[in-house]
Amino acid sequence: MPKIAEIEYTPDPNVVRFMLKEPVASGFPRVFQDIEAASTDPTAAALFAVGHIVSVFMMDKRLNVVKDDGATWDELLSKLAPIIREAPSIAPSGDAPGITINEGVQDDPFLQKVLSVLKEHIYPFMAADGGGLEVVSRNDKQVMIRYAGACQSCPAGMVGTLMAIEGILRAEVDPEIHVATV
Repeated sequence: MPKIAEIEYTPDPNVVRFMLKEPVASGFPRVFQDIEAASTDPTAAALFAVGHIVSVFMMDKRLNVVKDDGATWDELLSKLAPIIREAPSIAPSGDAPGITINEGVQDDPFLQKVLSVLKEHIYPFMAADGGGLEVVSRNDKQVMIRYAGACQSCPAGMVGTLMAIEGILRAEVDPEIHVATV
């Protein structure tokens, strides 16, 4: 049973990061964007059932919860903490956390190079603020990504972070690459 080591507020007032003593996800993060997606995970489903939860992001020993404006953290934390304390632990893997790889991406050498650069240059900065990203697909030299965790609702992600990601990928992978969010 993971115990909560610390509760951290992020730059986004609607996101709280639970730092745990035991991992709840291994390798790549688990992202639940709505209650329907959360139905596959008992912990995520229970968190959504509390109400006012719009997203859950689990990665290793970190679990981020995004709420709507209809409730305060004072109201929600006492309901969320017992659920998180009861979440099953998962054995860690050797995979690098923070970037989700969608089906089909693993077999694409171009996207494998993109992932390698993201893991080295981008992910550590996103993780510091409780976020991550998902590589969704590509169309020729256009790479589609989706922000996760605290990054999904951060206004900087739509402009500054996206431009930084694209600039680094152009320098490291291909000067004609274009990055778009979905």
